[in-house]
Amino acid sequence: MTKKNVIYRGAEAEICLSKYMGYKVVEKRRVKKRYRIKNIDDRLISSRTKGETKLIAESRKQGVSVPIIFDVDLEEGIITMEYIDGKRIKDIFNDLDDTEREGICRRIGESIAWLHNADIIHGDITTSNMILSDNQIYFIDFGLGEINNEIEIKGVDLHVLMEAIESTHSKYADYFKFVLDGYKKELKQDANLVINKIEEIVKRGRYR
Repeated sequence: MTKKNVIYRGAEAEICLSKYMGYKVVEKRRVKKRYRIKNIDDRLISSRTKGETKLIAESRKQGVSVPIIFDVDLEEGIITMEYIDGKRIKDIFNDLDDTEREGICRRIGESIAWLHNADIIHGDITTSNMILSDNQIYFIDFGLGEINNEIEIKGVDLHVLMEAIESTHSKYADYFKFVLDGYKKELKQDANLVINKIEEIVKRGRYR
């Protein structure tokens, strides 16, 4: 293993480029919190690392494109996974032509439906957490994810993306409707139940 090359630091983890058995990989290393009792911190890091790993593996089973996991170190809180060589949707969304942008949105909606069919909640669906590579849309960073079958939580999952598009790609905010089209096409349960929850969440936000 070569010396780590940190490409992103967040409050909960740092992302490093490295090599693993000849492959270019990404290491997600959870940050140890000095203000927490060490035993508690160790258990939290181990539990969250294990949980995220399971979500990524289960997402792949559902047909969602995610990085391949090569190794997991629960004690150190490190997930070693495939490096996805592509472009973040955030960086290309505004520059796509209308037909391409619509197609991307529909495919995003389909992938979210596949997740929700298995009660997988991503927790942070934004265009920063999707990478387009070889015409595949990869979902990354399941650190805030969980397994949950509640309609409300699925609505929140989609609402996060709606807000991300409205704030980061405001000129194309109406393209969220194509995300919902893809979602409705692939969701096994009544998609309108989830979509109605999104509308409720928006209304609650207006009247706070």
